[in-house]
Amino acid sequence: MSDTVKTTAIYESENHKFFFLGWEEKEEGGVVQTNQYFVINGNEGTLLDPGGVHVFPRVLANVSEILDVGKIKHIFFSHQDPDVSSGVSLWLSAAPNARVHISGLWTRFLPHFGVYNLSRIDPIPDKGGEIRLSSGKSFILIPAHFLHSPGQFNLYDPVSKILFSGDIGAAVFPEGKRYPFVEDFEEHKKFMEGFHKRYMASSQFCKKWVDTVKKYDVQIIAPQHGAIFRGENVKKFLDWFYGLKCGSDLIDEIYGR
Repeated sequence: MSDTVKTTAIYESENHKFFFLGWEEKEEGGVVQTNQYFVINGNEGTLLDPGGVHVFPRVLANVSEILDVGKIKHIFFSHQDPDVSSGVSLWLSAAPNARVHISGLWTRFLPHFGVYNLSRIDPIPDKGGEIRLSSGKSFILIPAHFLHSPGQFNLYDPVSKILFSGDIGAAVFPEGKRYPFVEDFEEHKKFMEGFHKRYMASSQFCKKWVDTVKKYDVQIIAPQHGAIFRGENVKKFLDWFYGLKCGSDLIDEIYGR
């Protein structure tokens, strides 16, 4: 499926909506495909990994269709990669009331993306934390270190029961083969295996993450690349990731010995 995927509500109730913000109309060879998400609680917006400079115009247009950007109060970055966060200075200008949440490891790198005033940056401590909303609800920030970034966090939304998993669960589609939701997990694995084996640090970190995530009622896993897991495919993914051999487990294979 290579056609445009428009903004889609993957959870919707009277006071809470969780949106997948769609894709570019055309796939461009060599450009990493990314997913952006937007949560509205009451009249308060939260952006999740809004992406780099390349996608800023499209994501801004998507968000503007559903909420005044002045009502964006939080921007969450799972980690520091440019496909995640290089648009941060543009978003700080476009959304003047928003605060940025990113690992404390990466705040000193933000000047390289044009952010010199850190007064609107809230560093996330290694153990995680939460983002409090004006309604009294909170998002839970779950550590996902070394999967793949040494300072990565996931965001769990207890209202929608959606876990935004950053690079965990990513898939790399061949051109013309992308789709928004996982329907056939066994078929989907072939698009995940190469990425996870190389980018995840080790099976020890994978197991720790799965054990942590299982403490929460997760109905949907929404990654930053690839397709969204829902229903029985959530458990299938967690089981697959728990048993994955990756990174240092494959050191001889990676080094060609």
